[in-house]
Amino acid sequence: MTDTNSPEVAGLRQAHETQRQKQGKPPMKPDPTFDQAADNTYRVTAAELRQFIERFERLDQEKKDIADQQKEVMAEAKARGYDTKVMRKVIALRKRDKDDIAEEEAVLEMYKEALGM
Repeated sequence: MTDTNSPEVAGLRQAHETQRQKQGKPPMKPDPTFDQAADNTYRVTAAELRQFIERFERLDQEKKDIADQQKEVMAEAKARGYDTKVMRKVIALRKRDKDDIAEEEAVLEMYKEALGM
């Protein structure tokens, strides 16, 4: 059981009061029943918040690991003589709808003809 006077609970109470002030609401009157219920809510909220943050941090680390692996793949492809710039364009094209690609290419050809290219 978390101490009702812990820094976490005190910080959450302060944040709650600050929010009430911003909303133009008067400070809440002391109510022991409400305080006990609020303490339980704050306790659960603090633990849940910590879980969300830690989960996000783990996902962020996984994202960095994946980015490093992608860089390694491109470095290996480059070492074997592939043009990584073109590879990245092909990857981007594969993500797009075929109709969108065809439309863009048609407009590009029209512009090139207009410029005599």
